[in-house]
Amino acid sequence: MTHRAYSVSEHLFLAAAVISGLLTVAVFCFLFLFGLPLLQSGQLTDLLFSPWAPAKGLYGIYPMLKTSLLLALLSMAIAFPISLGCSFIITSLAPVRLRGFLLAVIRVMTGIPTVVYSFAALFLLVPLMRNLIGHGTGMTILTATPVLAMVIAPTMILFFVNSFTRVSTAYTLATDALGGSETQKLLYVILPQAWPGVVNGVLLGFGRAMGDTMVSLMLAGNSIGVPESVTESARTLTAHIALVMAFDFDSMEFKSVFVCGLFLYILTAVLMMLFRMSTAYFSGRK
Repeated sequence: MTHRAYSVSEHLFLAAAVISGLLTVAVFCFLFLFGLPLLQSGQLTDLLFSPWAPAKGLYGIYPMLKTSLLLALLSMAIAFPISLGCSFIITSLAPVRLRGFLLAVIRVMTGIPTVVYSFAALFLLVPLMRNLIGHGTGMTILTATPVLAMVIAPTMILFFVNSFTRVSTAYTLATDALGGSETQKLLYVILPQAWPGVVNGVLLGFGRAMGDTMVSLMLAGNSIGVPESVTESARTLTAHIALVMAFDFDSMEFKSVFVCGLFLYILTAVLMMLFRMSTAYFSGRK
């Protein structure tokens, strides 16, 4: 590549980065301006901690906020050990020929649309949960949790595998020389060296769990009440945005959607900042 071509490519990449940054700022401003009527009312506390009851003039997002956090935490509790175990198998425990096949399957799973998982669960998991719970439609937080865990697990697995394979071979060879087993190598050598990458994978997985729409929209039941247990129907912030979009553009219900989007935007931004800061911090310590 000539110097001129390299310079042109450099400017193109720089322009793309600047445009992407400006678009991100524009999205934030868009959400802030449309949500400003509710924010200016001086009822931010009520907005975050009151129920959703438009007939009574209440546009609180507390039920959706609680459901989003609960569903994300429960799905992470399932997805994390599964992702960690699968990563151990792919990197060390499985035969060499099988590792490539398993990794290819995980990569295919990351490309499957979320609606496919949700549609399959709608006919397979929902009737089962209806029978187990004994009442309701079977569309509950407990129904959506394992499906959301299945959605976020492949991404976490790929991130964990990448972290494990970047561990210096000097440590693993030393463990082999001392007669350590594969399990000991994973627990006492690879995992302590790769845990910064594991933390980053958890942050990304949690962010994806909070931002997913189709799983909660199709499987959680979309009840606007505050959930008292995981066997109740509930609505997440993302599902709330998708459902309330049908309201009149000038209504307060519609404007509340932008507050939901603003909260999700800020939460995602904080998670990404933590990811970048932790990556830079641990890279600097090496």
